[in-house]
Amino acid sequence: MVPPLAVTMGDPAGIGPDITLAAWQALKTDGPAFCILGDPALYGSTAQPISDPAETADVFADALPVLPMSLAFPAIPGKPDSANAAAILSSIEQAVALVRTGKAAGIVTNPIAKSVLYSAGFRHPGHTEFIAELTRDMAHKGPRGPVMMLAGEHVRVALVSIHKPLRAMIDELSVDAIVETAAVTDAALKRDFGIEAPRLALAGLNPHAGEDGALGREEIDIVQPAAVQIRGRGIDISDPMPPDAMFHAEARAKYDAAICLYHDQGLIPFKALDFWGGVNVTLGLPIVRTSPDHGTGFDIAGKGVARPDSLIAAIRMAADMAETRTA
Repeated sequence: MVPPLAVTMGDPAGIGPDITLAAWQALKTDGPAFCILGDPALYGSTAQPISDPAETADVFADALPVLPMSLAFPAIPGKPDSANAAAILSSIEQAVALVRTGKAAGIVTNPIAKSVLYSAGFRHPGHTEFIAELTRDMAHKGPRGPVMMLAGEHVRVALVSIHKPLRAMIDELSVDAIVETAAVTDAALKRDFGIEAPRLALAGLNPHAGEDGALGREEIDIVQPAAVQIRGRGIDISDPMPPDAMFHAEARAKYDAAICLYHDQGLIPFKALDFWGGVNVTLGLPIVRTSPDHGTGFDIAGKGVARPDSLIAAIRMAADMAETRTA
């Protein structure tokens, strides 16, 4: 029997409980099946506490399977409490442990508020880096990440730099960082998405990709040399492309993923194309991890208006990735 997916609680004061219930409603008939690691009280009468993920398949059609966890204080929608930070982090750690032991096929992480976790001593920029550390000792095929990729119906975007100030990103941009991001992305497209010969498009940094140095030398000194090295590894990648001209439909048809140099360069066009259905995927890990591409939504938590589209897409994508890895 295929193990279920493990879905983390996220911040219990956010929209995680709302969208988890809605995702279960959408998937309970045909799956993919998942269990949630959280406080059963967050999910009301729909929750069915279980003691082992193996019980998921037996109850999924009729109830939301919950591996119970305790909160330090009852969650109040819209009012995050750092006292629950330990439980939020434990949900992630336990989900990773389930995959390590073969009891879960992959993990899907509900949104967290990093500021809440920082106040409790969390020292990572986000989920991506935390899960990478939790899985650092595991055997892994291919180049190791983490690389953050946003995947949707219309485009996939992988990021060289994630959560860094723009000025720091420019100062720290390097040939090696671009090369490694492309290598991880290429390997993951093959392993997790079943694309035999991936085509990558590389974004430039400056307007018009520097216009031969007239608008900046980063393309000449860093980005183009990286493209040459990447092709030397047998990876199909473009020369630096003007970022404003690589996301229209005709351009997107020519590549399987775009390599963008910093957060907003990739996420602005991505969210413009697929705001509701986008999925955050961590590439280059020994486990499958996806997440909805949005935040905690404290302002709408508990109001019954949060859309579950991205979480549903993340669950489906994680199941597809896990199946592709084992094919």
